[in-house]
Amino acid sequence: MQRDTAIFDLIGKELHRQREGIELIASENFTSAQVIEAMGSCLTNKYAEGLPGKRYYGGCEIVDQVETLAIERIKKLFGAVWANVQPHSGAQANAAVMLACLKPGDKLLGFNLSHGGHLSHGSPVNLSGKIYQPFHYNVEQETGRVDMNKVREIAIKERPKLIICGASAYSRDWDYATFRAIADEVGAVLLADIAHPAGLIAAKLLNDPIPHCHIITTTTHKTLRGPRGGLIMIGKDGENPFGEKTLKGELKSLSAVLDAAVFPGTQGGPLEHVIAAKAVAFGEALTDEFVAYQVQVKKNAHALAEAMTAKDYKIISGGTDNHMMLIDLRNKNISGKQAENALVKADITANKNMVPYDDKSPFVTSGIRLGTPAITTRGMKEKDMAQIAAWIDRLVVDIENEGTIAKVKGEVNEYMKQFPLYEK
Repeated sequence: MQRDTAIFDLIGKELHRQREGIELIASENFTSAQVIEAMGSCLTNKYAEGLPGKRYYGGCEIVDQVETLAIERIKKLFGAVWANVQPHSGAQANAAVMLACLKPGDKLLGFNLSHGGHLSHGSPVNLSGKIYQPFHYNVEQETGRVDMNKVREIAIKERPKLIICGASAYSRDWDYATFRAIADEVGAVLLADIAHPAGLIAAKLLNDPIPHCHIITTTTHKTLRGPRGGLIMIGKDGENPFGEKTLKGELKSLSAVLDAAVFPGTQGGPLEHVIAAKAVAFGEALTDEFVAYQVQVKKNAHALAEAMTAKDYKIISGGTDNHMMLIDLRNKNISGKQAENALVKADITANKNMVPYDDKSPFVTSGIRLGTPAITTRGMKEKDMAQIAAWIDRLVVDIENEGTIAKVKGEVNEYMKQFPLYEK
């Protein structure tokens, strides 16, 4: 068979881009070589609708073992009693939970997307905001933090059936215990979406949602450093809080309802090659080396935040507890779109992002989001954060100067030779 040079040439160019640049997108990371090897394996050929031991296809003896290994490893990593590793993404995991928890038109309470929340937490352009009735809590304009008293006020007024804590652009830890108290007060199910800080939580560097939340969802990339995908976990099984019953009139367990919401509720056949790659990543996350990596991720984020603050950049909430920060650029008189474009030209990849109480559209924005998981995987330390901040500032203060952009790009490319990526 003739090699598809068009595609493989493009893959080679993408590898070159990743090697030469600085990756600051908070939701991106670099997997290990063995994660990529598992993901590119012959397991992609196998259809396996159903669960291990309960498939609708024959020939699943091996993939049953693969999926079971992934489940057992993630349960051990987080101290969960049950997990479903089949969701194709974090958004798919959230969609399955909502299918299990809610009926069309039911109320949910999530974090406002424009304040740092996620699309799948009730945004009007997402199915979560189209099928269900969403309400949102915000951050305070003065502090950039979520006020739990305001969350409680909204919950008591609206009586949602589902409350979601979690974010895509919030640099502070979450008070899961208070969220649970609010959920219990109004009779809601509590979902923690830990897609961003999952690796830090696994390393016990942030608050643990398992003891407090009915359900936990996450992606498997980002700080977990695995393949792109999602999963659902619970810390305590038993009777389903939604009250769904079997044909015999018995209450279904929470795990059974969630399993059914994944398949056949929202997905077809699981991607067993990706599940194998998840299992590899979960095994890596159970090591002391992974914990040390997460410690460095957090140190780097703190160092980068300090370096940016020293150059008069406003970080929403004033700093970071995790791996990321959201920067308001309005005092620099440029948009997030302008900043992103200049940084990308200089091989520093970041994403424009709305900031709380933004006066610009989602396509322009007033901010940028920065994260440290990928650059920490490359081997960078605190001293490198000061250099990154210096490059960002040079570009921002001279945003339209192509000469400055070209010079920074050359310096970045030379600098990154110290941090090899996928050499073999």
